[in-house]
Amino acid sequence: MKYRFTKSTGGLSTGAFLSLNLAQHVGDNPEDVRKNRATLEREIGHPIQYMNQVHGDQIAEIRQLLDVEPTADGLITSTTEIALAVMVADCIPLLLGNKSSVAAVHVGRRGLVNNIALVALSKMWAIDSSPITAVIGPTICGNCYEVSEEIYTEVVDQFPLAQARTQSGTLALDLTKALKSLLINQGVKVIDESLCTVEESSLYSYRRDGVTGRQAGVVWL
Repeated sequence: MKYRFTKSTGGLSTGAFLSLNLAQHVGDNPEDVRKNRATLEREIGHPIQYMNQVHGDQIAEIRQLLDVEPTADGLITSTTEIALAVMVADCIPLLLGNKSSVAAVHVGRRGLVNNIALVALSKMWAIDSSPITAVIGPTICGNCYEVSEEIYTEVVDQFPLAQARTQSGTLALDLTKALKSLLINQGVKVIDESLCTVEESSLYSYRRDGVTGRQAGVVWL
């Protein structure tokens, strides 16, 4: 498995999307996004399959590059010809790989509750039973992800390790801690590269900025 996490820097987008925005759905100039994506493809040496992410639990298996982005929150492939991307601006970009397949998974609060990570693991092990390595990329940290009591209770009831507090003592969620525990309990090796998107100025953060671009986690065999 080879992978990369992009930052907001090094592209052509301007204004609120400065500068390596990879998302076409946020109001950026479509041609700038197309060129940003092309630059990334040249750098990694593979065409990249993106998806239309909807905070669900659907995983699409990719056998060839698709003209229309599949509506899903996870992509899996066994081909060495294609890289997979998950776009984020606070949610967790989860990248998975074993001997014969890789996956890019969008794990936000709803994705965690919907157990999308477990769905992805199951689909990968159906392809190849070899051990899986997971890489968790930049995401909002537990100190910054303030939530309502209703949302806090919904998540913590299912994932007690997600409970957190902001610096001012209000309710918050640490999705990374919960996801890491879930993966480790499945026998998955976890590499944690989770810089906080809110605290790191070179990353896009929807919670911090509202109108903003999207960085990506990209994975390939």
